[in-house]
Amino acid sequence: MSETPLIGGHVMVAGGLATGGLAYAADIGAEMIQVFVSNPRGWALNPGVPAEDARLRESGTVTFVHACYLVNLGSPNPDTLTKSVDSVRHALTRAAAIGARGVVVHTGSAVSRSKEEALLQVREHLLPLLDEIPADGPDLLLEPMAGQGRMLCAAVQDLGPYLAALDFHPRAGVCLDTCHAFAAGHDLASPDGVRETFDALHAIAPGRLKLIHANDSKDPVGSNRDHHENIGAGHIGAEAFGEIMRHPAAAGVPLCVETPGKAVKHREDIELLKKLRAA
Repeated sequence: MSETPLIGGHVMVAGGLATGGLAYAADIGAEMIQVFVSNPRGWALNPGVPAEDARLRESGTVTFVHACYLVNLGSPNPDTLTKSVDSVRHALTRAAAIGARGVVVHTGSAVSRSKEEALLQVREHLLPLLDEIPADGPDLLLEPMAGQGRMLCAAVQDLGPYLAALDFHPRAGVCLDTCHAFAAGHDLASPDGVRETFDALHAIAPGRLKLIHANDSKDPVGSNRDHHENIGAGHIGAEAFGEIMRHPAAAGVPLCVETPGKAVKHREDIELLKKLRAA
């Protein structure tokens, strides 16, 4: 991976993963993309269109897949657990078909049980999925949440027991969402906030950071609220994103915006991040 990070965004795929996704990427100036391969708010598993898959794969575009938002491998509900396993397996299979580097999955919630019980269940069901990934397949990227409810992983330090439950499997990577981290208490806007956060991440999961969701925050630090804002328009501020790109732990790690608005706002966010990268 290059030391210079690619900057892009989550793209709209109306018309097809390649047809719509690549057109949207060109419109917003994205150097990499993230896509959904099925309805993010439903359990239906889309088989995809082989011609679109081949075109996206052959384009050489650095691509990541975001798994369904409903996935919760820590859930005490057997139906939710079964559907979560099926959804993650489907996302990994589809990601391999389009040549994606990784599949982002939310780390989940214990809901009504202890975190220890939930992590044992995560271990039981996620380790087999990690073992199924072929050598040339995508990594599974764990995305900590904002800390609302009984989330299994919010602060960077929570990645330690989560990865330990997975025996630090080599295909388990990390996707860090800046809004989530800020909401979970990592003050990225403070003078030492970025350094402290990324130093801690490197100490816990060295070399596992594969993607950064670059989102400002509508809410103040420690809010536990997952409300994304456009870059520089929230409580984190633009300067922090420049610092992130200069931190050794983030060297060469792509930044993907998931900010509010449509193409115009996404283009502005990407342009700002590119200016910060150049500086």
